[in-house]
Amino acid sequence: MKPITSLILAAGKGTRMKSKLPKVLHPVAGKPMVERVLETVKTVGTERNVVIVGFGGEQVQAYLGEAAEFVTQTEQKGTGHAVKQAKPLLGDYKGTILLLCGDTPLVTRESLEALLAEHEATGAAATVLTAHMADPTGYGRIIREEGTGKVLRIVEQKDGKPEELAVQEINTGMYAFDSEKLWPCLEQLSDDNAQGELYITDVVGILVNQGDRVSAYMMTNEEESLGVNSRAQLAEAERILRERTNRHFMDLGVTIIDPASTYIAPEVVIGADTVILPGTLLEGTTVIGEGCKIGPHSRLTNVKVGNEVVMHFTYAHDCEVKDGADIGPYVHLRPNTVIGESVHIGNFVEVKNSIVGKGTKFPHLSYIGDSDVGSGVNIGCGTITVNYDGKLKHRTKIGDGAFVGCNSNLVAPVSVGNYSYIGAGSTITKDVPAKSLAVGRARQIVKENWVTDDTFKKK
Repeated sequence: MKPITSLILAAGKGTRMKSKLPKVLHPVAGKPMVERVLETVKTVGTERNVVIVGFGGEQVQAYLGEAAEFVTQTEQKGTGHAVKQAKPLLGDYKGTILLLCGDTPLVTRESLEALLAEHEATGAAATVLTAHMADPTGYGRIIREEGTGKVLRIVEQKDGKPEELAVQEINTGMYAFDSEKLWPCLEQLSDDNAQGELYITDVVGILVNQGDRVSAYMMTNEEESLGVNSRAQLAEAERILRERTNRHFMDLGVTIIDPASTYIAPEVVIGADTVILPGTLLEGTTVIGEGCKIGPHSRLTNVKVGNEVVMHFTYAHDCEVKDGADIGPYVHLRPNTVIGESVHIGNFVEVKNSIVGKGTKFPHLSYIGDSDVGSGVNIGCGTITVNYDGKLKHRTKIGDGAFVGCNSNLVAPVSVGNYSYIGAGSTITKDVPAKSLAVGRARQIVKENWVTDDTFKKK
């Protein structure tokens, strides 16, 4: 197969989005559309990837960084004009140019591979990726020669005759071009059309008229061709990708109780026999082991979860939860936290930048920040590790088997030794040796008969 370079059109403003953000940076399932397109084209073996930017181009370049090369279309004069801007960069390139739009986040590797295989097998100058639509309104139509089925041209919606607009095979806006055939055709484009623009679709007719072969491959699922031009279409793309992702995981042995209320990014990994309960969002690089129960109403972003873990009503991000842990409800696990095996964290607990040992328990209503907590520790209700002195963060160390009584403050930097006890209601400001009892509170004073009958009379 010839070498492949992708050319992604991402210069449009997306007026119907009514947004300051460039259209192609609007996310679908947690990633900007153009990033999803770029990641997909790389899976078919592209050696170079060029993105044509325009409106908000600096933002697009800043986001994608070194993932692509960039060309700027300073004036919006149509798709053909956009592609012409890449000639200084790719004019001498010999191979296949895979042309896509940056607002088609649903296209799959399988469809692009099939397009390229058809292009290679037929030796075509251009191959169009098409789809069949019951309602093709708004899309360019593929016009074929009657009898032979040979592709003749592509007619845009605004320029089509009634009999042409009745055609249900549409142009998806994705093509494979022989690079040496493409550039001369671009010089022949005309803006004599309803929109006064240079259409890349007109290249098809130019190639046919000069005797070159144009092939077409019809994708099996027309949903992949969806181009996002409005917030409603953005929501539709989100729904389609969510349903596709959920089906994928269910086929792998994951139980999703209510797919309609479950949002899983395609990049997530989930083990067999895990159950995902309603209202759950799994985002980013989250990896979940086998036999877990996640949800209801939990959000995990970039979280590594072991096997047989329970997490319900939990928000966790950029952290790790090891095998057998039981988390929730109403728990917040913040970045750089590692929850050890068989740890129990109950309601209304926040853990941040902390390492928690095996079998430790935070039953309820605690804040554990910047701490190293050993194994088998019990943290009483209302305990706080006081990690911030107004300028710097400090760490708290709690040894194995320690027991911290309820409503205690451990003022960092401070260490509590192995198997030590902290009396309830204590404020601990000094290190506690192993196997010690520390009580840091005022002595109780009781004044009997302090309230007199006159006290009630005054009220």
